[in-house]
Amino acid sequence: MKFKELEKGKTSEVEKKYTEYWKKENIFEKSIDNREGRKNFVFYDGPIYANAKPGIHHVFAKTIKDAFCKYKTMNGYRVLRKIGLDTHGLPIEVNVEKKLGFKSKSDIEKFGVENFCKECNKETASNIDEVKKVTDMMGQFIDCEHPYVTCDNEYIESEWWIIKEMDKKGLIYHGNKVLPYCPRCGTELSSNEVAQGYQEDSVNTVIVPFKKKDEDVYFLVWTTTPWTLMANLALCVNPDLTYVKVDSQGYKFIVAESLKDKVVGEEAEVLETYKGTDLVGIEYEQLLPFAKVEGKAFQVLADNYVTAEDGTGIVHIAPAYGEDDNRVCRENGITFINPVGKDGCYTEGPWKGRLVTDKELEIDIIKYLKSEDKLFKKIKLTHDYPHCWRCKQPLIYYAKPAWYVKTTAYKDEIIEANKKVNWYPEFVGTKRFANWLENMVDWGISRNRYWGCPLPIWECSCGHREVIGSLEELQEKVVEDVDVTKVELHRPYVDDLHLDCPECHKQMTRVKDVLDVWFDSGSMPYAQWHYPFENQDKFKDQFPADFIAEGVDQTRGWFYVLLVISTIISGESSFKNVVVNDMMLDEHGKKMSKSVGNIIDPIQIMTEYGADTIRFYMAYVSPVWTPLRFSVNGVKEVYSKYTSTMKNLYSFFEMYANADNIDPREYYIDVEDRELIDKWLISKLNKLVKNVKEAYEEFDLNKVAKLIVPFLNDDFSNWYIRSNRRRFWDSELTESKKAVYLTTYEALVTLCKLCAPLTPYLTEEIYTKLTNEESIHLSNFPVENMDLVNETAEERMDLVRDVCSLGRFAREEVNIKVRQPISKLMLPKGDEIIIGDLLPVIKEELNVKEVEFKEDMTQYLEYIVKPNFKVLGKTLGQKIKELQEVISKLTSNEISEISEKGLTIKLAGEDFELNSENTLISIKQKEGYASTSNNRTIVVLDTELTDDLILEGLAREFVRKVQSLRKDADFVITDHIKVYYNGTDKIERMLTKYKDYVMGEVLGDELIKDIDLKDKYELNDEEAYIKVERVK
Repeated sequence: MKFKELEKGKTSEVEKKYTEYWKKENIFEKSIDNREGRKNFVFYDGPIYANAKPGIHHVFAKTIKDAFCKYKTMNGYRVLRKIGLDTHGLPIEVNVEKKLGFKSKSDIEKFGVENFCKECNKETASNIDEVKKVTDMMGQFIDCEHPYVTCDNEYIESEWWIIKEMDKKGLIYHGNKVLPYCPRCGTELSSNEVAQGYQEDSVNTVIVPFKKKDEDVYFLVWTTTPWTLMANLALCVNPDLTYVKVDSQGYKFIVAESLKDKVVGEEAEVLETYKGTDLVGIEYEQLLPFAKVEGKAFQVLADNYVTAEDGTGIVHIAPAYGEDDNRVCRENGITFINPVGKDGCYTEGPWKGRLVTDKELEIDIIKYLKSEDKLFKKIKLTHDYPHCWRCKQPLIYYAKPAWYVKTTAYKDEIIEANKKVNWYPEFVGTKRFANWLENMVDWGISRNRYWGCPLPIWECSCGHREVIGSLEELQEKVVEDVDVTKVELHRPYVDDLHLDCPECHKQMTRVKDVLDVWFDSGSMPYAQWHYPFENQDKFKDQFPADFIAEGVDQTRGWFYVLLVISTIISGESSFKNVVVNDMMLDEHGKKMSKSVGNIIDPIQIMTEYGADTIRFYMAYVSPVWTPLRFSVNGVKEVYSKYTSTMKNLYSFFEMYANADNIDPREYYIDVEDRELIDKWLISKLNKLVKNVKEAYEEFDLNKVAKLIVPFLNDDFSNWYIRSNRRRFWDSELTESKKAVYLTTYEALVTLCKLCAPLTPYLTEEIYTKLTNEESIHLSNFPVENMDLVNETAEERMDLVRDVCSLGRFAREEVNIKVRQPISKLMLPKGDEIIIGDLLPVIKEELNVKEVEFKEDMTQYLEYIVKPNFKVLGKTLGQKIKELQEVISKLTSNEISEISEKGLTIKLAGEDFELNSENTLISIKQKEGYASTSNNRTIVVLDTELTDDLILEGLAREFVRKVQSLRKDADFVITDHIKVYYNGTDKIERMLTKYKDYVMGEVLGDELIKDIDLKDKYELNDEEAYIKVERVK
């Protein structure tokens, strides 16, 4: 049976054919079905927003997920996987607002909550086709037809159950805390959301003087947010710090002693010194007299959160806009004011109605302070400031009531659960994530928005509260005559459902808040199966996950909420292993962004180079947990090193196997009966299988790719195939020829399996053409046979390869091409016992007539040995001169021993060891020779070229050109040809002497001189005219 050629055409078009084949034949489904009854490998796919187009970073993450799922499938595991769609929250709402031209929440209220939520529902899957296209195009095996969708009623019901379970544990509470708040979106953000939205921002910070009551003394206070000064109610010092009152330019100021020189200058005179506690209770005057303040205020307080790292050592406190500010004021009975509305605008004062994060307002406040002589100093500062992760507007910290999960009550359990998770890389889990957990705060889960999972909490005016955990419970308690299973569980429909209060029998109303969208994604281990209402067995079968993977930005996002929810609900982490990939940058190390214009379109790049090359490139270029600098030149390099090499290897095998009518599937030759080079490749191949498998088990795709490329190029293509050309070309079907085909076939099949998880298309095409099996993705991963690892064969063939590599380098150094024969190659005598019977390989590879082994290489080389004075100068002192004399008398063999294993000499009557560290060895070749060496051997070439050698080299150049013309003419390898020529006298002499050689190499039947030929070529500086013609 003939082996089929590889598909012609653009790579991405060929890949598309295989995508269609997989779908038609249900290959993904079969890869699960044929593992029925086998052990599960559980994978969770983090939900993706389907209202935005997927980027190249999605391909990166999806490649990691797909590769390990395919690998585990090939290892016999049953791997279910389906995509998840994030369909709630601000990402959806913001897009809808933009489409409708809305500027604020008031626009939504006017439009109507019902109408707005309907628009949001339409928006949830606006780019689902694009998501599916990228998924299909990159060859990811995952169920896109039955995704888990976070806005489905069943999913929401499972979330309600989780909230109810948390409430049973006493973890759900309502609190009035200072939270990060987005005025544009009108909602608070959780700490993990804030962590995803930091941007570099340039601000005007100020140091302002607060006047001590009834005394001309001023507390100097630094703030990065001048807009908060209107709500100032107290100052705070550190009780243990030392403060000083200084005289500076006629004013008296109080600052931290350690910051005095930086703030007021060295020349300022210190008048008094205080402890922080000495300042507590001192009253001062209101700085900006615009907000009406009643109750206790405008006093100095003390707390350890104040530091002297920067600023003045004195902090201005506005309890409405800072968590520590709020706490310290509560603890000290300070009153509360908030002159900023939920829209982020002042509600009173000269700047009423203006947005507090407006840069122009910042300038106007500073101008006012200056005009009133209340500005000590303005300082420009660039810092990272939190912005809304979706609308990109600056956040403010704002006192607002919200619903919380008391995660701090489970802090110890969550930290312990994390210790059982295997993080790749480890430091993300043990450092970054662990530190985040140590500083855990309670999770604010409510959002004052519209399109989200409704918080299942109903309240009564009497103070009674109910948490609903299922539709069945809701049906039992709902007042309205309605079938709740037919109600869409979104606003405003759920808002219209009321309960009867068991305490006072008034109607209970649902709180208007919706859940934090991260609660949606963190609930997926349960909600994707509608647990506990259905699929209890499936949930137990698929919990916890063996493997998840997402970007490093999810450390404080999805990874965190998954861990928190599952630890509270199930007492353990919902994932065992997590691979964290870093950011995708452009080739210059810059973050990709539309404004910069450096975005890589995933569909476009995969269309151009093929999905396999992109996938392999992402794994090959750097470990996935380091930033990936995406470079098109790097993609091209990977195409050359991997994709092209794989194709060329198969095409070579297919072409010659078909020409020889040989099929390695029809026979077997025991490895022991094959040639040394076959044993060498098989030994290397089995080591590769072992190492690649270990790399997959370590979740290290970079290691996988870095193991594959050297074997593919150096061992298989550039050495094994090239060194065995004569065996492939042998006209007789010998056992040697059959063995080389069989070994090549086995290596190709094994390589395909090793690479299939990473490059599913190319390996599918080559493997199915080699084996006639249905799909490589239904096959088993190779298992190493360590009995076939042959260290002796490897040592011998590796030395031969070293000799050939060194010989080629020596040729390059003296500018002699490999096609130019040379007379002799000299090697150390010690190599003879290892490779003495492998000289034909060396002669063929290096194009040398003779190989000689020499005891003493000094007739060709001059060894120069010097003491390494940096190492020996201090220890030997005067003995250095004696050492130089001893060294000058060493033989070449003794010098070789120095670098190989060390040489013991007598120095001042005592033993002294010379080695590669305390000596400097250099080799100088004598005239007429070329040499080079490594730490294993040395080669010397006789570079004298006789006339016969020159003619033979010209013959080889002539053959190379004819073969090139055959290829250009698209002749098949079995075609016989006529060769027409004309040329110089040397060309004539060469063809007279080497006609038989030339014609035998090129399958030439006739050699015809033709003085009318037009196509001229330079062959070793000789002019030649050549034409080839196929024999009919």
